[in-house]
Amino acid sequence: MKDLAIIGSGPAGLSAALYAKRANLDVIVIEKEFQGTGQVAESAQVDNYLGLCGISGFDLGEKFREHAESFGTEFLEGEAVRLEQKNNVWIITLQSGDIIEAKAVIYAAGAAHKRLNVSGEEKLIGKGVSYCAICDGALYHGKTAAVIGGGDTALDDALYLSDIAKKVYLIHRRNEFRGSKKSVLKIRSHENIEVITPANVTEIAGENRVSSITLDNGRSLFVDGVFIAIGMSPASDLVRNIVDLDDNGYIKADETGVTRARGLFCAGDVRTKKLRQVITAASDGANAAMAAAEYLK
Repeated sequence: MKDLAIIGSGPAGLSAALYAKRANLDVIVIEKEFQGTGQVAESAQVDNYLGLCGISGFDLGEKFREHAESFGTEFLEGEAVRLEQKNNVWIITLQSGDIIEAKAVIYAAGAAHKRLNVSGEEKLIGKGVSYCAICDGALYHGKTAAVIGGGDTALDDALYLSDIAKKVYLIHRRNEFRGSKKSVLKIRSHENIEVITPANVTEIAGENRVSSITLDNGRSLFVDGVFIAIGMSPASDLVRNIVDLDDNGYIKADETGVTRARGLFCAGDVRTKKLRQVITAASDGANAAMAAAEYLK
């Protein structure tokens, strides 16, 4: 039996592993993908991780993993399909049928950005297609960008990019925005933001980089980047009946990662919080590991 099992090998899970090993816990990290490091690997360039400006997301993820491995972290490839607690022991069943038992669990399975599912999107991820304006916006200084979406994230992304890019298109499939009316008013006052509604993106084009997008109203726009902000889907189904979730499916927990289930902690993008970034995920992992160490005492 392990002291601690960590489900997820992104920045939150790897940070948790590092801090747990430093606390002298017997730790195993269960990773869905072999040698995985989470969504950070999809970022072509990371400019906002302190001390490592300009590093590729893949290289940053590899550094995280190597750091965790250097302390002797054990990794197991497999997808957790069942989680239950019996007699204060957490039992994790993997898709393969293997079973892991642990005194405590940190759930760091993350959240996935919703995709447009249009032609060119997958091919150009990291080559002009982004799901995070705060992560990648600095790359578009003096350029033209398009933001897709109608919620608060899309509105905030458009405002954020308007201070960086020469021109920003805000494209939404409906006439009315779901986000803050105050933000909409701000957007309409910015001369370099053009609102296009109602419209859907049908294609993202480009060879090695994004060069244009096509809309269902017949219009084509020349852009250097596309920021897709149509929501995220937290990977919380496994713990749905174990912990409290908010209306969007995120696990309710403060920065300690403590949930209502005794001995079950959460960290990273799957947790309720305002900012979902690599640096906040790493912070979550550290906090959850320390909370788990205290629990195990």
